[in-house]
This record gives sequence, structure tokens and C-alpha cells, in this order.
Amino acid sequence: MTQIKWSYSGLKEYINCPRQYHETRILKKYQKEPTKQMIYGTEVHKALEDYVGEGKPLPYNYQRFKKQVDSLIAIDGEKLTEFQMALDVNKNPCAWDEHWVRGIADLVIKDGDTAYIVDYKTGSNKYPDIKQLQLMALMIFAHFPEIQIAKTGLLFVMHEHFMPKEFKREDADRLWRDFQPDLERLKLSLENDKWQENPTPLCGWCPVKVCQFHKER
Repeated sequence: MTQIKWSYSGLKEYINCPRQYHETRILKKYQKEPTKQMIYGTEVHKALEDYVGEGKPLPYNYQRFKKQVDSLIAIDGEKLTEFQMALDVNKNPCAWDEHWVRGIADLVIKDGDTAYIVDYKTGSNKYPDIKQLQLMALMIFAHFPEIQIAKTGLLFVMHEHFMPKEFKREDADRLWRDFQPDLERLKLSLENDKWQENPTPLCGWCPVKVCQFHKER
């Protein structure tokens, strides 16, 4: 029986193009070169993590985000920054390297039976990906049995825009089922070693240059 290992970003990459997923994440023949936007996003995440978690002053270039993040700091509860979560196939917490699924939440605030989960975004807010929050909420429910409600949100810091989504523990089984079709597809690809190319407008950013659909930007 084929046992998959996944993360939200990995599953999303597989959905976008199975061949790219296979070449970069399984065979590791190619690596994505970080863009300026990716590097900037990493720097902002680190600055916000240090500010919230350790009280380090925000660098001058990121002072523009202070008001938004201060509103999160003002929420009562225990704050966990860059919180790593891993679950085994039975959806129980496990070691990071022994995962069935794993992910990192930018900020978790635990307050009684409620958890606030925030994911920082430095890109556009035109196409929000709420399903990422859904997985984070499910993993929080697994790690903290006392949590009954997950109030999640995408914080688009460049646009001062917050997109909230609330999840309840009682809906967990249904929420997990939303991922099942894509996970079944991934499992079949692994079992049959079939990785179909999927041409999209993102082909110009793909590192797999031997693909017939690759095109230079």
C-alpha cells in the first residue's frame, strides 16, 4: 500500500502540474529559483515572527506593518509563532519527519477553547486560498484537544486586508473529506508512476525546462 506524505503547498503544486511535482519534489532533479517576491516574503515573515514572538523591533522597511500586527498581539492568549505541526496517517500528532501531513502556521493564539490562526501574505489579495486555512485549523484541532473553534485568517499585509474564516471541531470529518479527491489522485500517480504535464500560464516559472510545455518568460 502506497503511503503518501504531503503538505498543503506540495498538494497544491501537484494539482497545478503532476510532472513538476514529480521532478522537483520526488526526483529532486530541479529546484525553483527564488524570485524577488519570494525573498521579500521570507524576509517579512521573519521580521513579523521576531516582532510577535520575541519583541524585536520591526526593521524600518517593515514599520508599515506594525499597526496590523499590533492588533494581533492585542488578542488575549498564548502566542505561538511559526508553529510546526505534523500528523500521522491516523491524524495524530507525530514527529516532523514521520509525518503523513505537516505544515507551519505563521501565528497561533490559544485562548481557552478558541484558537486564532493567521497566515501572513505579501502578495496579491485577488485570489485568496482559504483551503490552506482549513488544513491549519484541522491540524490545530488534532494538536490541541481543548480547541473547539478555529478563527483563521489570511493577513495581506501589503494591502491591509484581512480575510477571516471560522472552523469548528464538530465539522472536522467533513473538512478532512474535502482533501480526499486530490490525495487519491496523488496516491494513484505514485502507485502507477504516472505524472501528467499540465500546461498553465505558470509554465514560464517552472524549472523543468525539458518539459514540452516549458516556455521562457
